[in-house]
Amino acid sequence: MTKLALLGAGGKMGVRLATNLQGSPFDVSHVEISAEGRSRLRSAVGAECVEQDQALASADVVVLAVPDRLIGQIAHGIIGKVRSGATLVVLDAAAPHAGQMPDRKDVTYFVTHPCHPPIFNDETTPQAREDFFGGIAAKQHIVCALMQGPEEHYALGESVARTIYKPVMRAHRCTVEQIAILEPALSETVAITMCLAVREATDEAARRGVPKQAAVDFVLGHLNIGLAIAFNIMPEGRFSDGALHAIEKAKVQIFREGWLDRVFDPEAVLQSVRDICGPAKAA
Repeated sequence: MTKLALLGAGGKMGVRLATNLQGSPFDVSHVEISAEGRSRLRSAVGAECVEQDQALASADVVVLAVPDRLIGQIAHGIIGKVRSGATLVVLDAAAPHAGQMPDRKDVTYFVTHPCHPPIFNDETTPQAREDFFGGIAAKQHIVCALMQGPEEHYALGESVARTIYKPVMRAHRCTVEQIAILEPALSETVAITMCLAVREATDEAARRGVPKQAAVDFVLGHLNIGLAIAFNIMPEGRFSDGALHAIEKAKVQIFREGWLDRVFDPEAVLQSVRDICGPAKAA
């Protein structure tokens, strides 16, 4: 069996991954430095932790289930103990794109991130419908990148990613830079910011006298059909003439000209991931 070391196994994400790794083709060694995390892991999956050096000594794969701001520091701290030919799996592109990974040419770096369950889906069970994050019952897509290492290691990395994020539908192969465009630029800088803007506008409608639940029900329904039309989920769908007129008038009021170029400029994306990770720190 492929030996896998899961670092940060007792954290929120680590427990999710440890749960999905149960019964997998991987022989997992769980590593967690905090007593609270070890207790959480034991309660969740019944697993006991081992010392980090012991886990790293024989690991074919090392998964860093740790916060973005610590990935560079932890990677530098362990890299001398990772055996040649092993694969480091990083769960976000921020630290790799920010240049925080150690210079170790004989170790593979594989980056992966979940897309999370899509708005438009075929889930039928209550558990799947309420699994908004994914990795429990709802199906999701994922993105993967082979940052460095031999091509044959891509299949191993994708296999790990499909296991820790299961159930998985499509696994999109990207570059690290492309994943950084997806997050933070597309998903957080744009999409989630707009989500919060819609929430603020809904609260404002309620402040102006619309019953709060009516405002929520109205806007969520319109988001559903608006996204279905915008993303061609319902090809026969069209925005009404009134809606198109309102959109044309609203764009110049809400968005500054050239906002897409500013958000997706490579230097802006790079600065965003640097801000997320903080300064690189060698252990």
